[in-house]
Amino acid sequence: MCGIFACVFCSTDSSRKEMINVLLTGLHRLEYRGYDSAGIAVDGAGPDDPIVIKEVGTIAKLENRVKEVESSDNRMKEDVHLKHSVGIAHTRWATHGPPSRENSHPHTSGPEDNFLVVHNGIITNNAVLRDMLAGYGVKFKSQTDSETVAKLIQFLYDQMIQSVPDLSFPRLVMEVLRQLEGAYAFVFRSRMYPNELIACRLGSPLVVGTKDYRGTERDVFKVNKISQYSHSSNREPAAPITPQLNLVLDKEEPCTRPDGGFRGEYLFSSDAGAIAERTDKVFYMEDNDVVHVKNGNLEVFNFHAALDDHVLSDNRIISTLPFELETIMRGSFDHYMQKEIYEQPESLTSTMRGRIKKDESTGRYEIHLGGVKNRLRDILSSSRIIFVACGSSYHACLAARQVVEELTDVPVSVELASDFNDRKCPLFRSDTCVFVSQSGETKDTLESLSYARGVDAVTVGVVNVVGSEISRQTSCGIHLNAGSEIGVASTKAYTSQIVALVMFALQLSHDRNSKDARRQEILAALHEMPCQIESSIKRIDEVTRRLAKSLEQSTSILLSGRGFQFATCLEGALKIKEVSYTHTEGIHSGELKHGPLALIDDNMPVIFFAASDNTKGHIQSALEQVLARQTSGTFVIVCPEDDPDMLKYRGNKCEIVEVPKTADCLQSIISILPMQLLSYHLAVYRGHNVDQPRHLAKSVTV
Repeated sequence: MCGIFACVFCSTDSSRKEMINVLLTGLHRLEYRGYDSAGIAVDGAGPDDPIVIKEVGTIAKLENRVKEVESSDNRMKEDVHLKHSVGIAHTRWATHGPPSRENSHPHTSGPEDNFLVVHNGIITNNAVLRDMLAGYGVKFKSQTDSETVAKLIQFLYDQMIQSVPDLSFPRLVMEVLRQLEGAYAFVFRSRMYPNELIACRLGSPLVVGTKDYRGTERDVFKVNKISQYSHSSNREPAAPITPQLNLVLDKEEPCTRPDGGFRGEYLFSSDAGAIAERTDKVFYMEDNDVVHVKNGNLEVFNFHAALDDHVLSDNRIISTLPFELETIMRGSFDHYMQKEIYEQPESLTSTMRGRIKKDESTGRYEIHLGGVKNRLRDILSSSRIIFVACGSSYHACLAARQVVEELTDVPVSVELASDFNDRKCPLFRSDTCVFVSQSGETKDTLESLSYARGVDAVTVGVVNVVGSEISRQTSCGIHLNAGSEIGVASTKAYTSQIVALVMFALQLSHDRNSKDARRQEILAALHEMPCQIESSIKRIDEVTRRLAKSLEQSTSILLSGRGFQFATCLEGALKIKEVSYTHTEGIHSGELKHGPLALIDDNMPVIFFAASDNTKGHIQSALEQVLARQTSGTFVIVCPEDDPDMLKYRGNKCEIVEVPKTADCLQSIISILPMQLLSYHLAVYRGHNVDQPRHLAKSVTV
């Protein structure tokens, strides 16, 4: 949700046009996160003359708007080259006020654009601050909480500059942050501080990329601690803002280089994938970090560091991005979603690589999850295991729950993170909480993690993004290694999550002799699964393409299954809703007679999921009940190949979608493929934006 991108050219003499191209390319890489408007701010004739361009709709519309401004604004008719230049950009997903140019970012402090800000997150005390500023005569043009921050920084600057004539940009921004409550990632630029940029975060992701044209990259940036910091919280509506004038920045001397200083780029983004095109050297900002760039020097402050010991590191370490540029390109595919569905043989192989090994001499398989090895004893001694997740990640937890219980003999529950937070579910130190999130930044899941850490429960993270907040805050974890997923509707990350959770169960039961035969069955099936998917996916694609054409005019669809396939029903229904905008319900087959059977008629398409497990008889009974109430219409069964009990239903009244057969606890991974492809083709036939469904965002951070 929303996306920040910013660039600082240092000693490069780059043109304004080059800066605009960098910003727009960065925004294109962030489109998948979901947005409804976008904007950029670049230097005009100089760093004290910013130009702000905003537009409602797509990045393509913003590009057209840029061309209009270039032809109409005298400041942009002639390109300029500057030694240092700063550009900021943003894609907005509406939370406060509808999509409009006024509500789009960057937001300004006033008509002279003294301060400009882009923001992800929500300021929870926005109403109080807005009322206070209005009492001082401040006028607002938008409905957003982000504009409140832009007005607040101007207000504080006017107050503080009289008492602190050498007021620095980071000192000013920290005073702004002291007044705020909520979650945020900000990037600020200012006419009052030309060639400077400030980035800061609390609960919303922000990554910093460095590109040294001379090839002498730094490996680490030391965190400078802030003394005498006190947060201004629980402000009364009428209470005045009083700056903390005694705040001291205990910082190092700025780094200097014998070769004359840094020459290159600093890049800031909500997602590392947007930076990958320009550099693979990044570090991940942590909560309460404030990054300051000035004349080629970059410094990191943390204003929480002096208050307690909850600082994850004294340094910000430069790491190398683990993916190549081509992994975030569509290649020969029409859409990212289609590409990512077809990538699942490779993504599943990557998830298992180095973790499942076969001893060729004995034929036995072994599992090794290094990320949880040191906490196995604590997890196994837990009184229960609680999975906490949202959306597709929640469905992945449901798909794996039964096998985790079976192999560990530990009670397992699965919680929606938002409901878990609402209820404040009782937690104890004897519990293990597993937090599953593709992005590792999901707001509700992070809130649940904070709650679990507060009671000293063992916390395990299962994420796809290295360096994400969940991966850094949990006691141990598993990285999916599924590769970048650009499409909003999760496909390959979902199947990798199930595999990761099954491997988690296998690791927990590694010394259980009574479970050995079952473990070997599952491990062998995992080993074969990528090949099974690769050999069958094109055939399944053709079947679902025809099925999608027959369902193109349908307004509702019912999916039903039970056991391991119940999660497949829920996830399949979610996929169809997400991208084709068709009302779809996933129903447990055991619940059909408790209400949903009343929906069955000749106009209601029904899809059943069958498997060769102990639920097969129940599924047959349920589908017979539905067939008895349909004389025509669409009826589909998704089942393992060559299952005579299901193939007997094939005929004019029933469509059979056969998928490769695997271990019962893994069948949901393969059975979801037809639903991923069906939802994709339905969306294409209906002319929808497959990769960016309306109103949705890839990373739910607000």
